[in-house]
Amino acid sequence: MKDIYFDNSATTKLDEEVLKEMIPYLENQYGNASSIYKLGRESKKAIEEAREKVAKAIGAEPEEIYFTAGGSESDNTAIRGIAYAYRNKGNHIITSKIEHPAVLETCKQLEKEGFEITYIDVDENGILKLEQLKKAIRNTTILISIMFANNEIGTLQPIKEIGEIAKEKHIFFHTDAVQAVGSVKINVKEMNIDSLSMSAHKFYGPKGIGALYVKRGIKFQKLINGGHQEKNKRAGTENVPAIVGMGKAIELAYQDLEDHTRKIEKLRDYYVEEVRKRIPYIKINGDLEKRLPGNSNISFRFIEGESMLLNLDLKGICASSGSACTSGSLDPSHVLLAIGLPHEIAHGSLRISIGKYNTKEEVDYLLDNLTKIVERLRNMSPLYEEFLKGEKKNNGAI
Repeated sequence: MKDIYFDNSATTKLDEEVLKEMIPYLENQYGNASSIYKLGRESKKAIEEAREKVAKAIGAEPEEIYFTAGGSESDNTAIRGIAYAYRNKGNHIITSKIEHPAVLETCKQLEKEGFEITYIDVDENGILKLEQLKKAIRNTTILISIMFANNEIGTLQPIKEIGEIAKEKHIFFHTDAVQAVGSVKINVKEMNIDSLSMSAHKFYGPKGIGALYVKRGIKFQKLINGGHQEKNKRAGTENVPAIVGMGKAIELAYQDLEDHTRKIEKLRDYYVEEVRKRIPYIKINGDLEKRLPGNSNISFRFIEGESMLLNLDLKGICASSGSACTSGSLDPSHVLLAIGLPHEIAHGSLRISIGKYNTKEEVDYLLDNLTKIVERLRNMSPLYEEFLKGEKKNNGAI
């Protein structure tokens, strides 16, 4: 049985063109980029070419790009690095309640170190409450960190407006754009973004490599000590094959962005409409318009998300109930709770994230199996039986 993959928000398949670009640096061009002989210089040149590609994709300058091991390291470096570097100016940081754990856990740790964190609410669609953000700003606020796109419900935040607020108040603005890079157009200068995190494996690049953009002139304290790599901001021998792969992956993503977006939006919209037709008592989570093109997050009443996942897996279908980074937890999604869902409905959520390799035939296979699985699980649910007896009033609405 072949696996059918609908979890592209968790990770993506490595593009064959990206792998082809990486192979020479895994075989014959293996030099350490810090070495001065030809083999080392070739590696150094490849790194700088990749840096230029990453910078171009987001409207930055190459010297503003620092390679990391992935999105979590980039988030930690941006938030901790700026917080430590500007602690003499203030100790207050603003973020949102629906951030990725790489941001939320970093902020919780900073609270233990004497920093003050304000967690801003979102509305029922997961959009940040801008007025609450404005009111939260203090004289001691040094950083605002708001994700570009949510990893669970796909909601896109008003990044440009947040950037304008931060710029007006002379506050640094960082965005976790791990889910957004490669899926939406980004220009850090036009959006007043001071720092941005990304990870290659979200846009068909290799795992274990990411990048951090920090606007020229902004100080940040390094977190890893050792050699002088990455302009003395991130010690460690560079992962040349992965960096080369990231450069190629982001180049390909933005070459084909419009075609890619149209294709997966069409498949996503088809999936959502068919679920609406076939399965009652659901709720679509997240903004219907301001969202990532391939993301769909739907709550199915009266059943557990984990049961759906296990049954889908038996049919060779890979999906998710939320973030892969918190999949070991039995607690309901903090994102779904933040948008106002009660625990029992939040537990029944299913995230489908469609990518460039998915087909309509695969979506139809998913729909056919999901319809049967939901029906079977509901028929086993005492809550559903009780509902059918006396409370079936709104025909599909929650």
